[in-house]
Amino acid sequence: MGANVVQGPLLACAVITVTGHILKAVSPHFGQLVSEEANRKGYLRAIHSRVIANAEEIAFYNGQKVELNHLRRAYKSLVFQMNKIFRQRLWYVMLEQFLMKYVWSGTGLVMVSLPILTGARQAGTGHGSSSSSDSVSQRTQYFTTAKNLLVSGGDAVERLMSSYKEIVELAGYTARVAEMLQVFEEVSRGEYQRTAVTNSKGVHTQSCLVQFNSEGQPLIKGRILESKDGSIRLEEVPIVTPNCDIVVSSLSIAVEPGTHLLITGPNGCGKSSLLRILSGLWPIYAGKLIRPAVCSMFYIPQRPYMTLGNLRDQVIYPDTVQEMAAKGIADTDLENILAVVRLRHIVTREGGWDVEADWKDVLSGGEKQRMGMARLFYHKYV
Repeated sequence: MGANVVQGPLLACAVITVTGHILKAVSPHFGQLVSEEANRKGYLRAIHSRVIANAEEIAFYNGQKVELNHLRRAYKSLVFQMNKIFRQRLWYVMLEQFLMKYVWSGTGLVMVSLPILTGARQAGTGHGSSSSSDSVSQRTQYFTTAKNLLVSGGDAVERLMSSYKEIVELAGYTARVAEMLQVFEEVSRGEYQRTAVTNSKGVHTQSCLVQFNSEGQPLIKGRILESKDGSIRLEEVPIVTPNCDIVVSSLSIAVEPGTHLLITGPNGCGKSSLLRILSGLWPIYAGKLIRPAVCSMFYIPQRPYMTLGNLRDQVIYPDTVQEMAAKGIADTDLENILAVVRLRHIVTREGGWDVEADWKDVLSGGEKQRMGMARLFYHKYV
């Protein structure tokens, strides 16, 4: 009997040691894999943050395709890494569960059965062997039944607790996604959530210029027409912010081809707002806007935006290298453009056209402003 008492723990230690060495030997490098996954998640979040922080500049440049390509590449890279982890984790978890659920459980049953079988053998050599055998059988039956009930009950409780936690997390994600989809639908219908602007008498200051429907949404009654001669005309167009604040009640202006126009004024008078109207970023609630086709107009925003990529990408933005080659532009042409804005030296300074860097930090404020002018000359050049 004493030998059996020692054999049980020795058997358990041997099985645990062997399975531990097996799992350690075949375990993938989850630390490195998870670290790389976190790195790619951070990169994807950083690109999203860049788009959010520079949304207006990207819209001025019509650079949504370039930014979408950056986001897709980062997302596909993250998905590839996550799938790689899932594939390696699948077979490892299968092996781990097999060893722990079946090998360890089988070892435990062997340990428990040894005293029972030994006790039954010893009971069979004495008096009342029949009653002792029945007693051993009953104890074995009770033990097995109790074990199954405990395992099933514990598994059920664990599933209930984990399900509640997963349902709560799913509800949070679902609420966020539903809110995002609702905003998308409202934007597609031209509906925006705005804060009412009132004067001291509690009357909407924009009610005389902006009309609202029964749901409180402003009605966009202005018209945008394409100019035939390349001129830009605004006829009684009010400049209204997305919050329905009136910047200019009515603006009429005409800019003929070849005319240079300088607009000056204090902060908040509507200089940048006029460009937002011309580029279509803000709606026209009344009047008429006549402008050339969008593809024939180019805007330089107040804040220079440096995109991801190499030095060449900064000059040709929002074009790609393939589009640049299709237009017959070479690197020597880009150097000539940089020479016009006195930036030719940065090609040599930074190590060539194919060098990638965080250009918003590499270039100085003046260099970024001149890079914006270089983009204008590039698109004018083609």
